[in-house]
Amino acid sequence: MNTEQQPDPSDIEEPQQDPRPSRKVGLLALVALLAYAVDVVTKVVVTATLEGEEPIRLLGGAVYLQLLRNPYAAFGMDIGGTWILTVVAIAVVVGIVWFARRLRSAGWAVGLGLVLAGALGNLTDRIFRAPGVFQGHVVDFISVFAPNGEFFPVFNAADSAITIGAGLIVLLTLFGRDYDGSVIPRGRRAKGAGSDIDSGTGSDAESGTDQDVDGKGRSAE
Repeated sequence: MNTEQQPDPSDIEEPQQDPRPSRKVGLLALVALLAYAVDVVTKVVVTATLEGEEPIRLLGGAVYLQLLRNPYAAFGMDIGGTWILTVVAIAVVVGIVWFARRLRSAGWAVGLGLVLAGALGNLTDRIFRAPGVFQGHVVDFISVFAPNGEFFPVFNAADSAITIGAGLIVLLTLFGRDYDGSVIPRGRRAKGAGSDIDSGTGSDAESGTDQDVDGKGRSAE
């Protein structure tokens, strides 16, 4: 008769699974690659076909296509020398690449992917186009409602990607969607982190149920 005690199945510890969504580095890279390709291809086509040409009127005058070379920032904003814009673009690219490994939100991945593509697109022009390295002029070609940027500054696909990506991130933040895939509780958003620190308790101590595995007091999606 076998007297050895058999282990209770309930005593066997199962490896804990991370309840958070998977990392979204691949999605960010895919979005950035596609948006960057659109920017590069459109600039190549524009420089080959619109050099010295009159603006092309499209959609009943809602859009005009014309080639302009912009030494300034996005939408023609002058914030200093071209080399400053190059340094800023490099810093944005490095920052997003470093931050990408922490992303677990698809929305944030798409938004940051678009911003990354836009920064890379205009940075490519700064490095490789005339008049010189780190001083190149960016190719702009979209003017809305009037030619020559009379209604709104002339822009390109990279500028559009940056604007859409940044807008998406702002919306996600307003709706409490964090970069790690968690949802910030409405009450916590209203009170703010400062009041929790001052009181020494916060929503986690009051409810006892809001705290997730990373200790941020947010519920997972």
